[in-house]
Amino acid sequence: MTRIPDEDRQILEQAIFLPMLLTIFNRDISIIESSPFKLRDPYIHLIEGAIKRVHKDLYLAKQQLKERKLKVYQIKRDDAFTLFSFIYKGYEEQHNYFNPRIRNEVTVLMEKYLIKHE
Repeated sequence: MTRIPDEDRQILEQAIFLPMLLTIFNRDISIIESSPFKLRDPYIHLIEGAIKRVHKDLYLAKQQLKERKLKVYQIKRDDAFTLFSFIYKGYEEQHNYFNPRIRNEVTVLMEKYLIKHE
């Protein structure tokens, strides 16, 4: 059973998923730049706008981590699972995330940042 409230767990998960999303967006930009698209700029601008919003949200998440004295570390990764350590009010909890679940969460975030222009 976890001692971490849902709101704090969501902040910790943002600190996990948003950097992954940035990695994917940056990789996609490099692929688009080297691909034979006739009009690359609209795709690049769309992704760059999403990157700016992700950076803003990641900055806010990191601020909240500091304010609430929360930390998250990746301990190990294998083909099926990734183990993270969450530090919450002096307590350490280890949470195992199924890698397809991580991929699904990042996909949902990707759609949010690409489709919804906030």
